[in-house]
Amino acid sequence: VKTDNSHQLTPSKFSGIFLLKNGDQRNFASRRTRSDCCFDLLKLVFDMDKLNKSSLEKKKKKKKSSRRRKKGEKHADHAETVGMVIAFVILGVYFFGLDQNIRALPDVKTSIGRRMGHSIVLSKHGLLGEDSVGNAMPSNNDEPKESKKQDNNVFKAAKRGKQLTKVTVPAAKWPISIRDEVDNYEEIGHPADSTIKMTAPKFWSDPIHENQLMSREQAMEIGSCAVPDESGNYNRGDSCPPDERTIYVAIASYRDWQCRYTVESIFSRAKNPKRVRIGVVDQIIDGDDHCDVPIDPCDKDPYQALCNYKDQVDVYQMEAPLAVGPVFARHFGHRLYRGEYYAMQSDAHVTFTQNWDEDIIMQQESTKDEMAVLSTYLTDVVDSIDEKTGKSLRFTRPIMCQTDYEQGQQGKYLRHGSQPEGIPLIHGSPQLQPYWAAGFSFSRGHFVVNVPYDLYQPMIFQGEEMSIGIRGFTIGYDYFAPERSVCFHTYALGPNAAKRGQVKHFWENGARYKGVGIRAMKRVLGIVGMNPEVPVSEWDHTEEDRYGTGKVRDVTKFYETFGIDVVNKKTEHHLCSFVSQGQLHRDFMPLLRKDGMGVDYSKVTYKFKDPKK
Repeated sequence: VKTDNSHQLTPSKFSGIFLLKNGDQRNFASRRTRSDCCFDLLKLVFDMDKLNKSSLEKKKKKKKSSRRRKKGEKHADHAETVGMVIAFVILGVYFFGLDQNIRALPDVKTSIGRRMGHSIVLSKHGLLGEDSVGNAMPSNNDEPKESKKQDNNVFKAAKRGKQLTKVTVPAAKWPISIRDEVDNYEEIGHPADSTIKMTAPKFWSDPIHENQLMSREQAMEIGSCAVPDESGNYNRGDSCPPDERTIYVAIASYRDWQCRYTVESIFSRAKNPKRVRIGVVDQIIDGDDHCDVPIDPCDKDPYQALCNYKDQVDVYQMEAPLAVGPVFARHFGHRLYRGEYYAMQSDAHVTFTQNWDEDIIMQQESTKDEMAVLSTYLTDVVDSIDEKTGKSLRFTRPIMCQTDYEQGQQGKYLRHGSQPEGIPLIHGSPQLQPYWAAGFSFSRGHFVVNVPYDLYQPMIFQGEEMSIGIRGFTIGYDYFAPERSVCFHTYALGPNAAKRGQVKHFWENGARYKGVGIRAMKRVLGIVGMNPEVPVSEWDHTEEDRYGTGKVRDVTKFYETFGIDVVNKKTEHHLCSFVSQGQLHRDFMPLLRKDGMGVDYSKVTYKFKDPKK
């Protein structure tokens, strides 16, 4: 299909979801599939038949000769026969694959929500398959249906605490796109409504940690290089030059007009944009701005990133009524990962600094920790970037150390508060911190493989960060505050209050999925051992092998070290006095394993206590 600017589009339509080759200027909301066209043509045939019969009925009411009436009835029988023949021809075209002419029909604008609940997958190479499913709109009364557990030996021993079977990591490739994967999709159930089925890209790889501390050799199996070695191998491990190491950026966007500006910023300010690939989960309705559409038409401004690097953007487009929070959206973002050397996660309304890719990689490597994850709550963009040069105007950065229990509808849970920002007291390296933040995360690619977002946490907002953070901790990952900020967040404050205040949130779907958040929170807390008062039989254990904790460190080690009492639901306050001043970093980083595979917490005896008690 071609648009006015003659860019090739390759559509893939999922259950309420659209996957498109990106960067193309479009003037339509969604695509007509082959089934749409056939059913519409059938409807046209039968409508014409009805019209013909209606016309003849009117003629019968007139007093005509018997001869003319018989002739009219004969014509009616003939028209009905012709109509049925045409109908069978159309069905033959549809069912026997003679669809070239149908595919050539022009695009017709149609409401995105029109075919919600219908699953069809098209690819760059043509039709893959089609499955029609039940109700289009979800029911509030349905319990989330347990999906069929994957029959994979990799996970069979996990709950028994045994060593997992070794995973074969796919070969690295570059460039790469899910648009080239004609058979790498699977059907999954919607976590808030079992009547809805969705087609999704398969995970690039199962977790590789084998329920134990990874070796450095295992870790190096993941990570593509933009330039192959002499043998044509794109997986070159740490021999790949830093400026050729690929970066995957995951963005989850909910009806956010600013998403495409974020994508533009990522590419336009990267030192080497050719090694960057973006995966966007775009949750929208008809009329919303698409994250992959250039800000201006490419024929007017062909130098835009979304014109020049459109092939390096994969979009999983979801109808907004299916959205049930950031965890669900970011789950698809992790499914879009395809073996890049680094993995970054960003909000959809972020502005990047000049040469951000070179800077953040330099910071990452300076930790000497293969398990390092750089993560933080981002500073407001106002007065933070020189718009002409793209350079940061800040000498401070936030650090993650402030959390406390909060009472919610789902009970008490930990929630990160506002984080202190100051001039770093550790120089030459990011600074060790206890917590992970969803708004910005940068790590080696294996973090996404080993700690995938949980599919079964619908309508969860608070709790997401503690879940990922603690799961990652138990698998062996360490969290750091970047020494320098490479991007800044657009908050609904000050000069941006009006524009950002107009952006919708997934909570507008709350009534449709009433009650699922309470059940999901039991799972969130149960997996990381944060609700010991709740019997384990009362929360959902679906695919806990994949979305659960690891065996490198125990969850109790995390709670004891950082002063969290999961029984009495309270924390030791003033942890920031230990973290932000650099004491945590100075005390724990000497325990970094010699091979760089994370801090050895088996040697940590420290238990934080409030110094002001």
